[in-house]
Amino acid sequence: MRAVVVHTFGGPEALELVDVPVPAPGPGQVRIRVSAAAVNPVDAVTRAGALVEAGLMAPRAVTGIGWDVAGQIDEVGAGVDGFTVGQQVIGLRDLLDRSLGSYADYLVLDASAVAPAPAGRSAVEAATLPLNGLTAFQALDLLELAEGDTLLVTGAAGAVGGFAVEIAARWRGVRVVAQVGDADADLARALGAQWVVPRDVPDLGEAVRALVPGGVDAVLDTVGLSTRALAAVRNRGSFVTVVAGAGADPIPLRGIRVHHAWISADGSALATLAAYDLTLRVADTLPLEQAAHAHTRLAEGGLRGRIVLTTAPGGGS
Repeated sequence: MRAVVVHTFGGPEALELVDVPVPAPGPGQVRIRVSAAAVNPVDAVTRAGALVEAGLMAPRAVTGIGWDVAGQIDEVGAGVDGFTVGQQVIGLRDLLDRSLGSYADYLVLDASAVAPAPAGRSAVEAATLPLNGLTAFQALDLLELAEGDTLLVTGAAGAVGGFAVEIAARWRGVRVVAQVGDADADLARALGAQWVVPRDVPDLGEAVRALVPGGVDAVLDTVGLSTRALAAVRNRGSFVTVVAGAGADPIPLRGIRVHHAWISADGSALATLAAYDLTLRVADTLPLEQAAHAHTRLAEGGLRGRIVLTTAPGGGS
């Protein structure tokens, strides 16, 4: 079968399309014939070697690329219940130090990382859900918001931010302030935001407090604004960031609870997300062999939605 891997870290040219044996599922695992795999920023930093430099993964001779997958169950390992051959599914590969990722014709995952695909959606659309949807879902869980509470989402037009706005507003009854660029204000409102503040507002805390006196109950920071966004939170509120790196986690001033959301595969939560009928945004589709071009496009920025890589019908052999 075909797979996109990295032998030597670098730019998009480091991505290599190679022939490898089809993996076999072990106990508790399923093999997925991949139809579509979304291209995410974490794929680019993995390819560049930044995760090794940060100590988030160990160096290895071959690094697989890709987290998100949508496809069809091809084989079921021993002890797996609830999945059948031919079933359409989505899944998340959250183990970084592996030689195969979702940019491939086939992928083996633990059954606990897989869920039935969202009904009525194409595999291309479904592939945009797992990583970013679960990141938003798990970050919101950390905030422990109740119905009627207020939430600021920074970067609300991005993949994680957009899902966070929609999940919080439509399924958790939270009143959302969305921080977006002017061109994305209508999108944020369509996703469920009650208020919008400009991305380039000079004083974010002041702007949010003008809308929500005393400050919001919580912030979900998807772009690394850190203390700028913390200023919008009321005393003893909550703050969650999904951004890694120095300074992303602000000092917990004024009794504010500060958390960092690290994504983990969760098939049960993924099944819940698949049932939500979320807005799934696709910027473009490209064949698997154009993975390097997809990474070049990603680096250019300006995308709304994900580029999705697709395999040929029937996968590989």
